[in-house]
Amino acid sequence: MNQKIQIYTTPACPYCHMAKEYFKSKNLPYEEYDVLKDLQRRQEMVQESGQMGVPVIKINGKIVIGFNKGKINELLDL
Repeated sequence: MNQKIQIYTTPACPYCHMAKEYFKSKNLPYEEYDVLKDLQRRQEMVQESGQMGVPVIKINGKIVIGFNKGKINELLDL
């Protein structure tokens, strides 16, 4: 199953690290965007989620705010 996972992060965010470790543990590839460095991605994240906080995770176009493992599993059919 081909999942498209994008995660908007900052380097100091512990929940971002937890989310990335979780995806790695499931062998799920993801694209990571550092919203501290990438202004365009930050604007995109705020526009799509209404959130300034990270992580914002996008799975197949659906937004998950924070590291919500239940919601992530639901969207990934895990």
